[in-house]
Amino acid sequence: MLAPSNSAELAEALRDAAAAGRSIALAGNSTKRLMAGPVEPADVALTTLSLRGVLQYEPRDLTISVAAGLSWREFTSVLAENRQMVPLDPPFAGGATVGGVISANCSGPRRRLYGTARDLVIGMQFATLEGKLVKSGGMVVKNVAGLDMAKLMIGSFGTLAAITVVNFKLQPMPEVERSFLLPFDSLAAAIAARNVILTGQLQPAAIDLLNPLAARTLGHSTWLLALRAAGNRAAVQRYESEFSHFADAQAFEEEHQLTLWRHVENFTPRFLAAQEDGAVVRASCTLKDSEAVMQSFPGPAVARAGSGVCYGYFEQAQAAADWLSGAQRSACKAVVEFAPEGSRRTLDLWPSPGGDFEIMKRVKHLFDPGNLLNRGRLYRLI
Repeated sequence: MLAPSNSAELAEALRDAAAAGRSIALAGNSTKRLMAGPVEPADVALTTLSLRGVLQYEPRDLTISVAAGLSWREFTSVLAENRQMVPLDPPFAGGATVGGVISANCSGPRRRLYGTARDLVIGMQFATLEGKLVKSGGMVVKNVAGLDMAKLMIGSFGTLAAITVVNFKLQPMPEVERSFLLPFDSLAAAIAARNVILTGQLQPAAIDLLNPLAARTLGHSTWLLALRAAGNRAAVQRYESEFSHFADAQAFEEEHQLTLWRHVENFTPRFLAAQEDGAVVRASCTLKDSEAVMQSFPGPAVARAGSGVCYGYFEQAQAAADWLSGAQRSACKAVVEFAPEGSRRTLDLWPSPGGDFEIMKRVKHLFDPGNLLNRGRLYRLI
């Protein structure tokens, strides 16, 4: 395993391997090794873990530039000292690197308000197989000059190039936050409440829906809406007044609400740790269709109920693939997002990648014509 100490060394290592026609396995801390497709056996293994540190931080400008190997936990701790944040809420945050979070395009409950990595990343540096260090974007929040090649790296799982530096626009932490758990006897009732909330004047930062099997991990046996309210004190008090008419509603604040959201954010890591053959399906659909998708999951399920991203949890990987084959007849776009190593080599992880897949293959050929970098990592399709 090679661990270059800076961006130039990483670029040089990529160039040398590619020039010799050697295949390359690229990773950060490998916390998401069960995600997407398995990397085929490679001649050279590279890690970005030695690319660490905060390179430039302008709290007044709400921008920061960090090395890709910096741990996500250390990154968020630095920002918290100035009451600032990058609210992606990724799973595996305890061990993940910044580069790993971005290359896997991870996000969590607050994506509804703040968006995903493509909304928060304003610039990037990456190393190509030609040994070049390419900069895209910059350190200003609004940068519209030229093609933003950084967007290609987000969600590419290291199949195009190696991310070495990431620049973010920052968000100030809200003055007050409070969270709520609203229980419902049926999915229809939970969806109806969600619809009322979405059309109201008050818009929570997060609206997650847990089915009864997922709610058991929080000590409940019903459908649950988990809401995260943020703003000034008057706004949060209004949230509390609005939600007070829901029967059996629970309110959480300070450390208790942080514990609640850490639990939701890390539902996937916890499930996979407990289920040796466990698999996770991610289904993206319209808000209208999310009710049917959540109803169709036979096991625990969690949804970003304000954005239409649903996660189904299966104790057997084959059951996840079977569900996915039926999902192709519906309106959702779905993948087996996590599965055991062996299953990921045999199952159809992404049966219907969509019409833009040909463009993705052309982009891959442009960056890596020899298909040397992270072979198979993009759901075994690239």
